[in-house]
Amino acid sequence: MIKLAISGAAGRMGQRLIDLGNQDTELELTGAIEAAGHPRLGTDAGDVAGIGPIDLPIAVAYSDCEVVIDFSMPAGAKKAIEYCVATKTPLVMATTGLEPEHEAALHEAAKVIPIVWAPSMSMAVNLTMKLTEIAGRALKDHASGVDVEIIERHHRFKADSPSGTALRFGQIAAEAMGITNHRHGREGMVGQRPHNEIGYHAVRTGDNYGEHTIVFGMLGETIELKVGASNRDCYATGALEAAKFVVSQSPGIYSMYDVLDLN
Repeated sequence: MIKLAISGAAGRMGQRLIDLGNQDTELELTGAIEAAGHPRLGTDAGDVAGIGPIDLPIAVAYSDCEVVIDFSMPAGAKKAIEYCVATKTPLVMATTGLEPEHEAALHEAAKVIPIVWAPSMSMAVNLTMKLTEIAGRALKDHASGVDVEIIERHHRFKADSPSGTALRFGQIAAEAMGITNHRHGREGMVGQRPHNEIGYHAVRTGDNYGEHTIVFGMLGETIELKVGASNRDCYATGALEAAKFVVSQSPGIYSMYDVLDLN
């Protein structure tokens, strides 16, 4: 069995990882990590996740583990990176809203440990990313020009905007189509829309688990790629599969394309 520690264990995603990881016969939960001062410290991670006690208290310090999944906040991500580098432990980085300093630390860490780093752990989202790449390449030289807009919806509690997944969709489309400008929302008399631009629109409402729509608008026709989650389990399941994948890899940065064999 693979010994797994979860950073951000008391959060919404962390709780699902505790539940599903505890059910996975290939994994053994050996760490449930939270920030110093968190009100759930010392509480059994199973109780926090709503599955009953599993003899795993939520703690500040990492213990014996063979892989770490970080689904926390930027500060927790920094701590996870530092621990994994110091102990040569493989890492799954699923935290979004990272600052350039954290991204630089991940690239540096990848020189000594394997890292799966992705803005979304969902299989459906990553497949839609591949379809976005295919559509972008096919439409790059469309005669009427193509307007690319990305609309994302998430729950009211989400801290970063737009989502890391939306930004990744935009990056994929931009690279496939040679687009260099990115615009976040519009207001007022902004004039005619330029073609060399990807627009982003973030909606925050209720308990929405996450929806992304990638619009390729042309004169006379439109293509929309839409992917949505009905619960958080798709992200947790993907992260657990990434953990199983990364433990046998060499140092470097891997994506969910590698985990799902979509390359």
